[in-house]
Amino acid sequence: MDAVPARARVYVAGVALAALVCLRPLPELHAPWWAVLLLAGLYAGSELLARSRSVGTCYPVLLAGAFLLPPPAAALVALPGALLSPVAQRPFVLRRVWRAAQLTLAVAAAARVHWELGGRDAVVAPDFPYALGPAGAAVLAFCLVLTLLDGGILALADRVPAGRAWRGLFSRSLAPIAVHGLAGLMMAVLWRSPYGPVAALLVLLPMCVAWWAFAQYHREQAAHQATIRALVQAVDIKDGYTRGHSERVGQASMMIARELGMDDERVETLRFAGILHDVGKLGVPTRLLRKDGPLTPEERRVIELHPEYGHEMVRGIRFLGEARAAVLHHHERLDGSGYPYGLAGDRIPESARVVAVADAFDAMTSTRSYRRARPVAAAVEELQRCAGAQFDPRVVGALLRALGHHGWRPAVTADGAPSVRARVAAGRGEEARDSVGGGTL
Repeated sequence: MDAVPARARVYVAGVALAALVCLRPLPELHAPWWAVLLLAGLYAGSELLARSRSVGTCYPVLLAGAFLLPPPAAALVALPGALLSPVAQRPFVLRRVWRAAQLTLAVAAAARVHWELGGRDAVVAPDFPYALGPAGAAVLAFCLVLTLLDGGILALADRVPAGRAWRGLFSRSLAPIAVHGLAGLMMAVLWRSPYGPVAALLVLLPMCVAWWAFAQYHREQAAHQATIRALVQAVDIKDGYTRGHSERVGQASMMIARELGMDDERVETLRFAGILHDVGKLGVPTRLLRKDGPLTPEERRVIELHPEYGHEMVRGIRFLGEARAAVLHHHERLDGSGYPYGLAGDRIPESARVVAVADAFDAMTSTRSYRRARPVAAAVEELQRCAGAQFDPRVVGALLRALGHHGWRPAVTADGAPSVRARVAAGRGEEARDSVGGGTL
């Protein structure tokens, strides 16, 4: 939302207006205002703490408000925290208004569903087993409103195609929000018990422990990303003509992995594999990468050692998992004529077969210093021609399906002098440069 289109601004304004309509009955409402103020302050403090630790938002307090208060009063709980919480990107005011309006509508919907199903009486009783039904329905309403609004802003502000904007949003959000809903219900039941609001606040202690653990995980992931960025930047500096190639191979590998039905953890691992597949170039003498003229057989053998160099570099990085095998084997061919070990068929790790296709596809569809990019259709045709001999046909098919769903944008990766691939091509032909027929270097 850095440069927000006019239609997205209109959408945010409409959502904000709807939120104000939800708050309109407040002046005539008979509600325990001390409870509203206490929950609003608690949510604002929790939100500031959670966002400072990069662990999302504190839904249990909002949902506890939905279970305890009339809908307009419950919706009011979200406003101070949403309007005061830190915002990382511009436009700050618009983002805060959007967040406040979105949460106001979601909490109002959850409270209305809970109220209409008699959940308030079950909490006051407390009839705890019966209270689970209305609370579950309220959580579903809360999640559904957030999903609908998030999909809309993705489609309008980020120009995500409508078919993709809502895909998977609800299913990904439901489980964590359900956990927050259970914590909110526990808060509401304790709040109405003889122990009072102080006991209800104790429910947040386990949530704080969970936030701390998640913050540790987030910092660890950030360290992983920094490690990978440093390695890729070093490769880009040494072999500048492929600048951006590693990131695009990582993206293509991720697209293929998703089409193959891999779980999220493996998809991320395949992305790492694609990004780091050429890290072994750091071990190749710069004079070979920048040599004028064709390579000698001895020089070519040195360059073909780069997968082994790369594997040595990343072997001790445990979080990479099977990505290390992809770095080592992404130049193997299905017919056994690849390098460094001449593996064939299923002996080649699946991660390496994925990266090999992603690498070849990006090499062909990127403009290089020595030739223009091939059209996507021509690159696809070449991959299909080499499927079964050089590439895994199943992986090629997954890439074709991913391209059908998401498309591809070729990019310029070089603006300097011709590199070693151009010189190799002088003696061996263009296929040597594009990983089809001879393998990328």
